Amino acid sequence: MKPKIETLGDLRKKKYNVLPVKEEMRRNLIQKLRKRERLFPGIIGFDDTVIPQLSNAILAKHDILLLGLRGQAKTRIARMMLNFLDEYTPIIKGAELNDNPFAPISKFAIDTINECGEETEIDWLHRTDRYAEKLATPDVTMADLIGDIDPIKAASQRLHYSHEGAIHFGIIPRSNRGIFAINELPDLQPRIQVGLFNILQERDVQIRGFNIRIPLDACMIFTANPEDYTHRGNIITPLKDRIDSQILTHYPRKIEESMEITAQEAWTQRDSSFRLAMPLYFKQIVENIAFIARSSDFVDQTSGVSARLAISTMEVIVSNAERRAILCGETVIVPRISDIQQAITGIVGKVELVFEGENEGPAKVAKALAGKAVREVFAKYFPDPLIKRRKKQQSEEQSANSYSLILRWFEQGNSILITDTMTSKDFFDELSRVPSLADIASKYLEIAADNHLELAAAMEFVLDALHQNSKIAKDDDTAESVYRDMVGAIFPGIGSKMRYADDEDMQ
Repeated sequence: MKPKIETLGDLRKKKYNVLPVKEEMRRNLIQKLRKRERLFPGIIGFDDTVIPQLSNAILAKHDILLLGLRGQAKTRIARMMLNFLDEYTPIIKGAELNDNPFAPISKFAIDTINECGEETEIDWLHRTDRYAEKLATPDVTMADLIGDIDPIKAASQRLHYSHEGAIHFGIIPRSNRGIFAINELPDLQPRIQVGLFNILQERDVQIRGFNIRIPLDACMIFTANPEDYTHRGNIITPLKDRIDSQILTHYPRKIEESMEITAQEAWTQRDSSFRLAMPLYFKQIVENIAFIARSSDFVDQTSGVSARLAISTMEVIVSNAERRAILCGETVIVPRISDIQQAITGIVGKVELVFEGENEGPAKVAKALAGKAVREVFAKYFPDPLIKRRKKQQSEEQSANSYSLILRWFEQGNSILITDTMTSKDFFDELSRVPSLADIASKYLEIAADNHLELAAAMEFVLDALHQNSKIAKDDDTAESVYRDMVGAIFPGIGSKMRYADDEDMQ
């Protein structure tokens, strides 16, 4: 709640204690730690790594460099640092530099106190107004960051250029008594980085070489990608030496953490007239696409694969399912494997390819990533279709639930056609033509046999996984997919006459 103190005299009577910014952040962090509060709400996967290091940096009253690949929540963390500031802090009313009433630094504030004394008016600055941020670009100048002489102001007020009143302050001095963040620090030109030395070491700014030094009270936070990725510049060594704590961020290390991030960030709950039924295995497939991309030989690993890949992919998948529900007049949105085909747009823009990947093409690489994700998630729930068990080595239950009936059905020349705008009923009916497919999907994914909406999506999952394991063929384009016999796809006209060499062993 905003205090009602309005003058410097009242502030003294209340014995209000104004702490330096870093001391203020340290005190508030200690209180949060004692209360066991969550320090960075919404930041997932950093509880045992990044957050303890951030806490140590704040306790040590350090400036901080967050170093990591894109999409690792660096900017969000920087913006959340303001939660360690007091809700309100007193300043001299009208002062450009948010002057501490007990230790003014600007000429305006000093003159005001000399003139008004204890009646000097006090204003209260909310913590959200004490955070400033600048995206580093090659065209950023010292005038932008520190300030410059304003000749018009100097002329109109008949001031010498060395007079403080002639200065137009930049964003850093205006962040006095707050937090200032610079994103993508390596993009700053080296000569501009040199200009930050005094701020980090001596805690003051100098403008245009005149003998004007303004001591600043601010916490500085920087973010950067690794230098070997940006190629546009690097952090000069003397500047890096002056930044007290360098903290490395990282991508989620567990699928569960990645799923939690996507659930938090992706816009999936749409119009209230629709109900979204999102199977767990589908969420795992989306996250696995990102995990697989982070180790793919076709993807430039120095650039990273942002968490935004899974978020964007999930949103496009839900949108495609929503569009289908609208066209079909349905109220339940159930994503299908075929929706991933439309979600390629959420993948191709989020990965940078190496030379081999460029040769393959972005769309083809994206499809390959999605296909491998389907195969890996399928292995978590279903028996491996590549393992051939002999009849005498199988139990009765294993034999009854093998994929032999499905594969034999396709060998007989049958095929399945899935279209992008197929109604849920038509979708289920088409897939139900495949013998034992519904039983296998229901058993291993524990879906009720009468839940046709989710069961149909699971049945398509099984078919696509068999395709990814090279058991059946799949022809797809943007609008439709056709599943058919693998041999028939390679040798048209003779697929129905060919059988597996050990066909009897699979029965």
